[in-house]
Amino acid sequence: MEEVYVKHVEMLGFERRVSPSRHYVFRLMVKWSDDSEKLIYRTYPEIHTFHKSLKEMFPIEAGQIEKRDRIIPSLPAPRWVENERTSESKQSTLTEYSQALLRLPPHISRCSALSQHLPNMNLMFCPLTEISGPIILDTYRVIADFTKTSKHEINLHSGDMVEIVEKNQNGWWFCQMESKYGWVPASYLEPLDGPEEEEEPDPDYEGELYVTTRSYRAEQEDEISLETGETIEVIHKLLDGWWVVRKGEETGHFPSMFLQKAGKKAALERTNPYGTKLPPRRSTIRNAKSIHGRSKPSLSQDVYRRNSRKYLQQKSNRMPPRKHSRDNVKSPLQNFSEASSDAEQKKVAPVVPPRPSPELILERCTDKTRKRISLRSAPTASVS
Repeated sequence: MEEVYVKHVEMLGFERRVSPSRHYVFRLMVKWSDDSEKLIYRTYPEIHTFHKSLKEMFPIEAGQIEKRDRIIPSLPAPRWVENERTSESKQSTLTEYSQALLRLPPHISRCSALSQHLPNMNLMFCPLTEISGPIILDTYRVIADFTKTSKHEINLHSGDMVEIVEKNQNGWWFCQMESKYGWVPASYLEPLDGPEEEEEPDPDYEGELYVTTRSYRAEQEDEISLETGETIEVIHKLLDGWWVVRKGEETGHFPSMFLQKAGKKAALERTNPYGTKLPPRRSTIRNAKSIHGRSKPSLSQDVYRRNSRKYLQQKSNRMPPRKHSRDNVKSPLQNFSEASSDAEQKKVAPVVPPRPSPELILERCTDKTRKRISLRSAPTASVS
């Protein structure tokens, strides 16, 4: 049976991807010798990796021995920074490169050694199912004018439509508007379908333990002041970067940028270029104009505290009572602190008390025990 080989390649365009990071992929329609067609997606670095492997397999045709013998087409190396403009210029380059490859002698354009011996290198035309299809970016509307304060941000006007490339937990979102892209506060954006954010989770009053990495002083009544190194519980993760946390019975908004999950090292996460620049709260935005009839619903701190106490009370009722314990209802934060102190106490060797004298034992024991001791000692005394 004759082996199937690539017969024709057509460049259809490119797309922006966001996973695992922002990059561009090119769409190629590949037609095989058996008249089958396959749409594949490839990044420019993947195609360039194939190009390098092809030169290693055919050093003479690549001109590595004599430059005059080179017939394999050239392909520029990838750039460090990719954007829409560079991707457009690469489309024509890749089209010419693909057509030139198919015009090469059959021992190169139809070689089977590439797929047999270097299957991982055959990135150009081999159809892979692991690469996903097109990703549709979410579109949001700008509710107020935003003026950038750095080259990494973009200026926005009320009513603009932007596409969200990345939603960071710290409240800064990476957006694209036409040919411009940069960081924007999530508080300046609203979804088109309604004021409620579908991706925003509901409050979790069980709480998740976090540790503060920086101190923050509350500037509004619904915020909470915390020092560096305090262990708190996160009960509501809001997409604007201002999470609701609980410390004892007190709750309040706190910047997620200054929080780190308890018991884990800080993960290397892509953040906004400022590092410590806090996103603005929605309540501080002036002249906000929404297209929805009702504003985005929000819970007050009274509701958070009331629901939190109710949850902890219900949790305590479900737990079996402990003997000789008069402790009140404890939050997971108190249990976490007590577990840490118990672990520290276990490290210290216990002190062994001195053995009491026989007279002290007879004095403190019960009459029944004293009677048994006297019966055992009586035969011993008579023998002696």
